[in-house]
Amino acid sequence: MKAVIIEKFGGPEVLQYKEVPDPSLSSHDVLIRVSKTSVNYADIKNRNGNKGKGHFPLILGLDLVGTIVKVGEGVDNLEIGQRVIAFPKTGSYAEYAVATEQLTFPIPDTISDEVAAASPIVTFLSYMLLKDVGRLIKGETVLIHSAAGGVGTTAIQLAKLLGAKMVIGTVGNRQKMDVARNAGADYVFTYDQFRKNTLELTNGFGVDVILDSMSGKVSEESLECLAEYGRLVHFGNSSGGVGTFNTKALHASCRSVLGFSLGNTRKKRPHLLIEAAAGVIPLLANGDLKMVIGAEYPLSKVAEAHQAIENREHTGKILIDVTR
Repeated sequence: MKAVIIEKFGGPEVLQYKEVPDPSLSSHDVLIRVSKTSVNYADIKNRNGNKGKGHFPLILGLDLVGTIVKVGEGVDNLEIGQRVIAFPKTGSYAEYAVATEQLTFPIPDTISDEVAAASPIVTFLSYMLLKDVGRLIKGETVLIHSAAGGVGTTAIQLAKLLGAKMVIGTVGNRQKMDVARNAGADYVFTYDQFRKNTLELTNGFGVDVILDSMSGKVSEESLECLAEYGRLVHFGNSSGGVGTFNTKALHASCRSVLGFSLGNTRKKRPHLLIEAAAGVIPLLANGDLKMVIGAEYPLSKVAEAHQAIENREHTGKILIDVTR
């Protein structure tokens, strides 16, 4: 099969498009013919070695849409021919990928390949950040950092669908503001003024839930505009900085600082994703939740897709068409 592999850590130039052996599956796995996949920020970290050691050659890619072509003998609830989204264990930058039954989810034909490919990481993550970790209550206010990206545009929509009264987004520059607004954000700010502007909007009370994938100074300033009993959910460190919190700012105000990793949850508590699937797949099927797609590349051009993400040139999700 054709795949994109890496044989060492490094920049986009280490991504190689070549012929490799088909993956093998275990008794509780399914083999999926991949139609499309997406590029996630974690792929960048995996490529440059920031997420641990690799077993080379390594195929990157965390999610996919495709069709099941083979099932293991221990698989009970999936069958050949089903169209699915999945979180594969062999990597999705390839014509075929293997996923466990527990991390493979059938989808209806009303969800296009483009929407399906864009959705698994960002919809499952956004749903769990807001509902399970952030415990969003109807009528609360939400602040979402990196609001023009794949997770950001999805989380804005889900926050509204889950009953948020007001959603504020932050972006890196003014050129990205319209993307967050079009996703449904009520207000959009750049990072340099978000704390001041958020406090002004909320009459000094702050917001109830903050989704933070930035870390560093952004995290520190986020705590300063978090309301009493508010929840700051930290799920990434794209800024590369390290934030420091004053513990005295937590106990009396009843604020919470919470961490979450979808990758770690997939590995250690995959059953928790079942509720997320039940929550987001119907919203995708009926069109209530829309994927913001920034660009699509053929499999042979994955390096260009990685470069676009690293240069922060993209908005929405970046897709890879594995069929071309």
